Amino acid sequence: MQLSSRGLKMARRSGVRAILEDIAVAARSGGSEEWINLSPGNPARIPDVEQVWQELAETAVAESFTAASSRYGPSRGMDRVVEAVVDHFSRRYGWPLTTENVTVGPGGQMLCFVAAALFAGDHASASRPVVLPSVPEYTGYQGLVQDSCGAVGVPPRIRLQGDRLFRYGIDMERLRRLPEIGMLLISNPSNPTGRALEPAELDHLIRVAEERGVPLIIDHAYGEPFPRVARTAVAPPFHANVVNCFTLSKAGLPGERVGFAIGPAEAIDPVVSFLSNSVLHASQSAQCLLESGLRSGRLEKLADAVIRPYYASKRRAAEQLLHELLPPSVDWRLHTADGGLFCWLWINHDWFDDLVLYERLKRRKVFVVPGRHFFVNPEDDGSLGGHATRCVRLSLSVEEPDLAEGVRRLAEELEVMSRAA
Repeated sequence: MQLSSRGLKMARRSGVRAILEDIAVAARSGGSEEWINLSPGNPARIPDVEQVWQELAETAVAESFTAASSRYGPSRGMDRVVEAVVDHFSRRYGWPLTTENVTVGPGGQMLCFVAAALFAGDHASASRPVVLPSVPEYTGYQGLVQDSCGAVGVPPRIRLQGDRLFRYGIDMERLRRLPEIGMLLISNPSNPTGRALEPAELDHLIRVAEERGVPLIIDHAYGEPFPRVARTAVAPPFHANVVNCFTLSKAGLPGERVGFAIGPAEAIDPVVSFLSNSVLHASQSAQCLLESGLRSGRLEKLADAVIRPYYASKRRAAEQLLHELLPPSVDWRLHTADGGLFCWLWINHDWFDDLVLYERLKRRKVFVVPGRHFFVNPEDDGSLGGHATRCVRLSLSVEEPDLAEGVRRLAEELEVMSRAA
C-alpha cells in the first residue's frame, strides 16, 4: 500500500516519537538500576490533585453515566458543558460569550490540528503555513499542517540576564516580513521555556493577525485560568482574530484528552463541523469532569492552592541544583521562568551538541529532550549561530531525589564533554 503525500507527512517519525520509543525499549529491558526520565511532558503526580479528580469522576459516573456514555452527543459538546464554559469565562473575564463562541474537543492538540487544517495550507492564491511567532516552541505543532507549506518558525531575539540566565523575545520585524501566514500559533506560557507573553507582544501579535486577516491561536495548556503551572503576564484575550485553546491535561487529566476552544463564532463554527466529520465529539465522560470542575469551583482552587505552588517549588529546587552541580567552567544559561513544568538549558559552546548529550545520558540511564526538536529548522537557525542544537529540556515532573540525581549525571557528562574539547 502506498501512502499519499499527506500520509507520508503525517506518518513521519518525529524526534520526540523516537525518544518515546527509546523510553519504551528501556522500560522493557529491565535491569537493576532505575531509569531517570527527565523528558516527559506528563504532569507530576500530585496526590491532592488526583484525589479531587477521583471524587469528581465518581460523582460524574454515578449521576451521568447513561447520558454521557450510552448515547452520542452534539459535536460542539454537551449542552450543559458548553454552558458551564460560557458561564465560567463570562464571569471570570467579563467576556460577552454565547454558546456559539465555544466548542469542546478531544484535547488541546487536536483542536490546534483542526485549526491548522482549516486555516493553513493550500489556498486559492497561495500556500500559507502555520507560523510559530517565536521558536523554540512545542514540537507537536510542527506536524499539524498536512500540505507542503508546513510550519514556519521565527527565530527569537536572545537577551542575556546576569551570569547564568537568558530570555527569548519575539522578533516582530522578522515576523512581519513573512510573505504568507495561514495562522499564528503560540503557547502561553511556552513549552519548552515557561516564557509568558508580555502585554506589548500580545498586542503586536493581535495586530499582525488583524492586518493579515488570519487567526491567532493561543494555547493556554500551562497558563490561565488553569492549570497555572507557570505565571502569565496577561489574561487570555477575547478578540475577533483570537481563538483561545484550553485543556485539562496539565491540570491532572492528560489521559482523558479533553479541551475546549473559545473564539469568534465564525472561527468556532467550522471547527465544530470538522469535529463532526472526523471524531464526532469529545469523550462525554471527560466532558462531565470538565463541567464538574468548573461548576464546583474546585478546578480553579486546585490551580491556585495546589498546582501552581507545587511547580513553583519544583522550579526553585531545580534552579538551586543547577547552580550547585553544573560545572562553573561551562557557559550554561537557564531560561527565566516563574514556575513551569520544564527547565530550558542553553550550553553556549561550539563543542556542545544536544544529540551527543542525549546519547551520553542515555548510557547513564537518564532521558532528556534535545533542544533541536523545538525548532522548525534546527540546522539552519538564521542569526542564532547554532543555538538550536545547544539547548536541552529537563522535566520537573519527577520526584526531587530523581531530579537531583539526573542533574548530577548531567553535570558529570558536561564536565567530560568540556574536557574532551
